[in-house]
Amino acid sequence: MLFIKALLLGFSVSAPVGPIGLLCIQRTLSRGKAAGFLTGFGAVTANLIYASIAALGLSVVSAFLVEQEIYLRIFGSLFLFYVGIKTLLKAPANHAAQIQGEALLSMYLSTFVLMITNPATILNFVAMFSGLGINPENGSGAETAALISGVFFGASLWWAILSIAVSLFRKKVTPHLAFINKMAGGIIILLGLLAIIR
Repeated sequence: MLFIKALLLGFSVSAPVGPIGLLCIQRTLSRGKAAGFLTGFGAVTANLIYASIAALGLSVVSAFLVEQEIYLRIFGSLFLFYVGIKTLLKAPANHAAQIQGEALLSMYLSTFVLMITNPATILNFVAMFSGLGINPENGSGAETAALISGVFFGASLWWAILSIAVSLFRKKVTPHLAFINKMAGGIIILLGLLAIIR
């Protein structure tokens, strides 16, 4: 039961379409399913780290990261701005390119960096665990493992569904990729600017 709760939590945390979702959609359309999924999986990894810190009750680590939040946020906002400009200027591809190695790693790392620069996510997980009636500090090792793995599989499931669903419409959308790149890039730049201002 705990695993199912955590799985639903991981799925719902990932589902709102923000900058990472836009990148996943844009990269799936221009580069294929693997690119889209790895874009989302970078976010999954960052969420997994923060969910683990929350679940294991590592208060010293979470306190340190939250103290550094302003610096991490500034870096994350600037990086988001950079990714937005890169997306805006990207030339549309006529077909899903065969990508591997460094390109795939780059797609994974870009979203990992964007997500890991938001340490307040730890506090979000603590609040969400409490809202579900989960108290990691009183749980056993097996319960903690179920909690962390549930969040991981739930989040991964969302990005797999999104990248597969978007790829099904790829042929219809391909003629409009230039517009989609510009729109996605513009929105990501705007979000980056808002984050810097905030």
